[in-house]
Amino acid sequence: MKNWHYVLIVFLGGCSYGILSTFVKLAYANGFSVQEITGGQYLFGTVIIWLLVALTKKQKISRNQAVKLLLSGVPFGLTGIFYYHSLQSLHASLAIIFLFQYIWIGSILELVFLKKKPSLEKLVAIVILLAGSLLAAGILSDTGVTVSLQGAMWGMLSAVTFATFIFLSGSVGKDTAPLLKSALLSSGGLIIVFIVFPPFYLIDLPVLIGVTKFGLILGFFGAVLPPLLFSIGMPKIGPGLGTILTASELPVAVLMSAFVLKEHVSGVQWIGVVIILGGIAASNLKYSKSSMNTKANNSLAN
Repeated sequence: MKNWHYVLIVFLGGCSYGILSTFVKLAYANGFSVQEITGGQYLFGTVIIWLLVALTKKQKISRNQAVKLLLSGVPFGLTGIFYYHSLQSLHASLAIIFLFQYIWIGSILELVFLKKKPSLEKLVAIVILLAGSLLAAGILSDTGVTVSLQGAMWGMLSAVTFATFIFLSGSVGKDTAPLLKSALLSSGGLIIVFIVFPPFYLIDLPVLIGVTKFGLILGFFGAVLPPLLFSIGMPKIGPGLGTILTASELPVAVLMSAFVLKEHVSGVQWIGVVIILGGIAASNLKYSKSSMNTKANNSLAN
């Protein structure tokens, strides 16, 4: 598989996250709580991914590696908990801005754990993406916006855990089959969600039936696709570019709110979407040039 295929895979993983906020809003409108929505998402998502694993050839994995992947799924589950909490006390545009801070937090994780300093090009890309996010989320066009301290805390926590999950996706279990790796990451997320929100609410049959349609959609796009696509692509392109590619989440969230929820999206917000996509494209072009130079140098060396 060519390098740009891995870039596209991670990009689509970010897009799948952008779908979630729309269906979370719909679930809230139908009277479901954050516990029911989060629990349903990770429960159905984990069941789906393990069913897929059962249909494939059995893969061997050491107990030590399995434990590492389960633990790596903990920030995955916490991201859902924190972000959905922030959506309860913050305007959606503010909540996603706080989540979007994972872009620069990911660079800090690379610097601390991999001793990899961000290049000037990457720093410029991060600034462009953050500027675009302010426009795309519509925060600059809102008037009289109040920030809940509690909501801001949940939002920043979701940014930290999401950046951690992206980092671990590209660093842990590189030799593990992507489908099995995704299943273990989702299982780790499910375990922490059920620890925080004991699943007594899922024993209530009417609640379980009612939340199923949302749980299946949120589970597929929130607990199946992201860890699977990140497991395939992140080890190949690295968490640095991977963090930038996942910024595709915000443009998709804006598109979904416009076409599914029929919310008004201003011209300024569309400009923000274009800026974000431009920042992602620019970063990818830089990556493509670096890959071509590396191949050329290897050919000359041989």
